[in-house]
Amino acid sequence: MIPLSLEAVAAAVGGRLCDVPDPSVLMTAPAVVDSRTVQPGGLFAALPGEHADGHVFAPNAVKVGAVAVLATRPVGVPAVIVDDVLDALAALARTVLAAVPEATVIGLTGSAGKTSTKDLIAQVLPELGETLATVQSFNGEIGMPLTITHLDQGVRYLVLEMGARGIGHIAHLTRIAPPTVGLVLNVGTAHVGEFGGREQIAKAKGELVEALPADGLAILNADDPLVTAMTSRTRARVLTFGIEAEADVRALDVALDTSGRASFTLAAEGAQARVDLTLHGAHHVSNALAAAAVAIGLGAGVEKTAAALSRAVLVASGRMEVTDRPDGVRIINDAFNANPDSMKAAFTALAAMTGERRTIAVLGEMKELGDGGSEEHREVGRLVAAAGIDVLIAVGGDDASAMAAAAQQDNPQLTVASARDRDHALTLARDLIQSGDIVLVKGSHSVELEHTAERLAQPDTVAVSQ
Repeated sequence: MIPLSLEAVAAAVGGRLCDVPDPSVLMTAPAVVDSRTVQPGGLFAALPGEHADGHVFAPNAVKVGAVAVLATRPVGVPAVIVDDVLDALAALARTVLAAVPEATVIGLTGSAGKTSTKDLIAQVLPELGETLATVQSFNGEIGMPLTITHLDQGVRYLVLEMGARGIGHIAHLTRIAPPTVGLVLNVGTAHVGEFGGREQIAKAKGELVEALPADGLAILNADDPLVTAMTSRTRARVLTFGIEAEADVRALDVALDTSGRASFTLAAEGAQARVDLTLHGAHHVSNALAAAAVAIGLGAGVEKTAAALSRAVLVASGRMEVTDRPDGVRIINDAFNANPDSMKAAFTALAAMTGERRTIAVLGEMKELGDGGSEEHREVGRLVAAAGIDVLIAVGGDDASAMAAAAQQDNPQLTVASARDRDHALTLARDLIQSGDIVLVKGSHSVELEHTAERLAQPDTVAVSQ
């Protein structure tokens, strides 16, 4: 963290100090929006929450160590008063970033795989210098500024996820943290209902490469035509990665082991090196190539990059997180989020692990798909049937029912059960799981199936049918 006096914080955000006995007191820890996560010396930003106004928690935030509160009104404790807390957070992030001019900002976006790829990049780039990456998946107008406040003078690479739910969102984020490197992973169907189509999603994602300077680096997925078309939207040098298409950074001889872990030969700049991923799922090959392209584009060698990718481990929970229970049941927690593309990837990973084992899919509804949502759920049901899954537990309302009906129609031998919510799904799964089964749990974040997956992975769920 770059130490800033409260006086300097107020100047940075265009605010005024209130109830501050000593303006020279330093902010020495990052900003937070959850008072329960305040570190001594930190700043608490009082934003409206889902259930309560953050200003209510201001006194407790100071009690546990915050030096001040970023607020829109006096709160009875040291505060920096501003017109808009969110705008003030953005201004604070710009000030902190400006204090570390040696840091290279790497922005990445895409419809799927952002967090996993960010975590891979964060484990590869330290070969070149100290690296700071987005905290968890905080990739929006709140989370990204919070991440930036973690910066210190030693950081040389700042890796920032940039998410969007509409046109202009990524452009706004790039004004907070102007990138030198921009990575676009893919253009899929996540949030398609909010955007109005994949072309609109591509328009939004391309705002990242439009923000790059002429001496910057755009890294684009050669396997996705909507991404490669972004070449015309940037002044920066372009480096491509891909599996199927000709690309600057490629994966050759891709293979999966019986646990769904991929190995391949990384080929770039006339050199080749073997990569053996510890992550589960073939889709991580593309994520690994993207991370490799970032590292190689910034000057890392192919061999060192491949070695770092082979050492990389899963960081974020709920993304192809595999747990083997004592009774031989394997739980695959891929429940952080879901869309049609990530569902397909999950089924591919499941198939690689199956062998002769029975498979159960606990699938929640996919949100934000717009008018075509019901048909997308029916298509996922058909994919369940085609994948040879033995048991489907469909979780949610009408869309979940559509998914279940389509799966049953295409495969009458499939055992299908419907669950109202995460807890009902847990009860049904406990009743249906047999020793040795593989259980995939996946759904949109709002369905809360991470809770179901975590409970299924715990020892108290070992008592199952034989």
